[in-house]
Amino acid sequence: MDDRTLNRTTLERQLLLRRAPLTPLEAVRHLVALQGQEPNPPYLGLWSRLSAFALEDLTSLLYGKQVVRSSLLRGTQHLTAAEDYLWLRPLMQAPMSRSRQAAFGRDTRGLDLEEFAGHARELLTGRTLTRPQLGALLTERWPQYDKLALGWSAQALLPLVHTPPNGTWNRKGATPFTLAEEWLGRPVEELPQVERLVTRYLAAFGPATIMDVQAWSGLTRLREVIEAMPLKRLPGGLFDLPDAPLADPDTPAPARFLPWFDNLMVAHHDRSRIMTAQARRRICVGAIVYPTFLVDGTVGGIWDMVNGSLVILPFEPLGEDAREELAAEGARLLAFAGHDGGEIRWLADASSATSWPPSEWPGSR
Repeated sequence: MDDRTLNRTTLERQLLLRRAPLTPLEAVRHLVALQGQEPNPPYLGLWSRLSAFALEDLTSLLYGKQVVRSSLLRGTQHLTAAEDYLWLRPLMQAPMSRSRQAAFGRDTRGLDLEEFAGHARELLTGRTLTRPQLGALLTERWPQYDKLALGWSAQALLPLVHTPPNGTWNRKGATPFTLAEEWLGRPVEELPQVERLVTRYLAAFGPATIMDVQAWSGLTRLREVIEAMPLKRLPGGLFDLPDAPLADPDTPAPARFLPWFDNLMVAHHDRSRIMTAQARRRICVGAIVYPTFLVDGTVGGIWDMVNGSLVILPFEPLGEDAREELAAEGARLLAFAGHDGGEIRWLADASSATSWPPSEWPGSR
């Protein structure tokens, strides 16, 4: 398995070698979940992958309850198809409980979590509350605890969805909590099989190692599960679906702009298939995952939209052909985001940068 074949295969499965003729719902299902900590990235991620996509396509799926926004992979906000949420959310309970304990275990010491979850469910039955509202109500029962810790604990312990308009294009604000079973009209699965998660991951991100699956999902101790599955084994400890084809390494990879927190940037323990070690240090900074652009299939730098302009910061000098291709794709991106005719501003490449991000980067000063 050479690096280029692995790169092109991953891009093929991520719908990034060519825009796919899928519906937005089909794409969300294929990708398993879209990182949704901010409202706009899922829209931009789908636009970069689909041959036909408009803002209202995803918004209508959220209002129509076909796609939901909730805490899922690694305990962070994601968008996923409603039918996938029903089995995916229970699988995420263990990592979400661990995250809750790490962040708020000391602040909620002595709290009976079963009783707490039951009361939080009662408070949410038949209504939607923001995290601060729910936290305030919970402190009426447990005044000795911080309301922030209680609000976050409820989010970690109960299957909750964040209802629109929150999380739709350009819509932020306090996160609303609604019981998933009430929003979807059915309960989550009781005993979903983790093998289902592995299979779906490999279809969208494979081939991959056991550590890759664990890094993406937040689950641990998957070796026994994965090694027992009827998967194809490849060099380098990689696993893949038995009938999954590998891409032609000579397939051209077009320029693509990927949004903040795009799952491709955090989907593998070893990310060398998509970026260098230096690029990873610049992209993944603490809890931040910068928006990136791809040149010949690998990360070439970061970008952002500022006041209707597209700002591009290459990591290394780019050739004329690469700049022209990025400029053309960037113009299409601006038009999609409602800034048709907006300026594309190139910053000097960061090859000699002594700090990160460089002082020229928007918001770094």
